[in-house]
Amino acid sequence: MLIIRLVYLYTFTLGLILGSFYNVVGLRVPNNQSITRPRSHCTKCKRTLAALELVPVFSYLIQKGKCKGCGTKISAIYPTIEATTGLLFVYAFYHFGFSWETIVAFVFISLLVIIFVSDIHYMIIPDKVLLFFAPILLLMRYTLAPIDPWWDPLLGAVIGFSLLLAIAIISNGGMGGGDIKLFAVIGIVLGWKGVLLAFFFSTLLGAVIGIIGLRLGKMRRGEPIPFGPYIVAGTLLTYFFENPILAWYWNLFL
Repeated sequence: MLIIRLVYLYTFTLGLILGSFYNVVGLRVPNNQSITRPRSHCTKCKRTLAALELVPVFSYLIQKGKCKGCGTKISAIYPTIEATTGLLFVYAFYHFGFSWETIVAFVFISLLVIIFVSDIHYMIIPDKVLLFFAPILLLMRYTLAPIDPWWDPLLGAVIGFSLLLAIAIISNGGMGGGDIKLFAVIGIVLGWKGVLLAFFFSTLLGAVIGIIGLRLGKMRRGEPIPFGPYIVAGTLLTYFFENPILAWYWNLFL
């Protein structure tokens, strides 16, 4: 039991650290900036941050969400991404245990977190990020953690890509190219049934939150919104709960 608790602690800490790094990747890659240079700094006063200012979540809390140098308010998105990545890593280990699928989950979550950061800030899903993760996930699906039948990841990629491409064509550009390619990568991990379910949940979440946003006056009709966060949420929901969701559906309607 102690070993499991230590693994949870290690996993959460790893997620916090990587979540902090993914903030940097998601913010810099769309701008074609290096992810290593310059060092992390305040975007307002340009002061390079000290080591104690870079501790995930805790630095934000200790500094009360403000830069120590100029007092500029720091966005709560940064610690939220860090904490969420840590919690997702912990849940992945809880869900899959000591298995190769846990490693796949860590890589998959990493991709989705970076996409979330990038899309919510710039409404861009960078090709560089997708091209980095796609071959890794494909290799994992055919070596460490395969799914049956063997062609499922490839069919999932084709369906994910084709479905979003068709929507983009029919809607005359209503779906971005990054979304199309992202669903191809999602299909590699989830297979054809999973990618369809992920698309359903993504659109459902987008529609529900969009309606709420319109009612509250937070959104305007015709105003573009990032679809990436809804894709991330719908995909994670599918990745962890696909089997019980499908079982519930078949039992309810068949």
